[in-house]
Amino acid sequence: MSIVFDRPHALADKPLHYCPGCTHGIIHRLIAEVIDELGIEGITVGVSPVGCTYNNYEYFNCDMVQAAHGRAPAVATGLRRSLPDNVVFTYQGDGDLAAIGTAEIVHAATRGERITTVFVNNAIYGMTSGQMAPTSLIGQVTTTTPFGRKPELHGYPVRVCELLSTLEGAAYIERTAVNNVKNIRKAKAAIKKAFELQMSGAGFTLVEVLSTCPTNWGMNPVRSLEWLEKNMMEHYPLGVYKDVTASAAAE
Repeated sequence: MSIVFDRPHALADKPLHYCPGCTHGIIHRLIAEVIDELGIEGITVGVSPVGCTYNNYEYFNCDMVQAAHGRAPAVATGLRRSLPDNVVFTYQGDGDLAAIGTAEIVHAATRGERITTVFVNNAIYGMTSGQMAPTSLIGQVTTTTPFGRKPELHGYPVRVCELLSTLEGAAYIERTAVNNVKNIRKAKAAIKKAFELQMSGAGFTLVEVLSTCPTNWGMNPVRSLEWLEKNMMEHYPLGVYKDVTASAAAE
């Protein structure tokens, strides 16, 4: 009998604490599979700040470090510079990365820090009761925008990939999603490429993953996946926004 599906070694054998339908678990598995396939569990260090994934250290079998809210890129920078032979990644939500941590991620990217960021965008603050996030869509109802996000009051949603792709230190920026099998496979390929480019010394890499938050969106898991596809993907188009290897090949 051949095994066609098994738990990655880099993923701890422990139930996840996430709400039903939350896609954080899928993203965790993709990262763990990539760590296994690259054979880097023993030299990988992950960094998690405040948010729904504050306790990632319980789920990954590689070394994990806790950071203050928004400060994961700064902590990862220190780790990577002090441990030049290690692989370092941050796992951050949209409230963390695109709000309190905006300066951290922008400057890590512009410096070309050799770290990889997995940026989970579910367009809301998931851990702290569903407030509007920098990535919440126009018209989106949250606990702090009960009548929907209005641009004249709250500004416009932040497009992180488009922003970071303009910085010279960024080597690879891609936006993916985990709403269906096809996109899940693409998300894994993007995460793997980001890790590989980090290991080659190319510079800063980031993979944005459009995700769901059924609880705070007030939807069941199936409806939330549909909402992601019909609404989030329109404002946040999937695709590669920067790839230095593609630019080099074109030259």
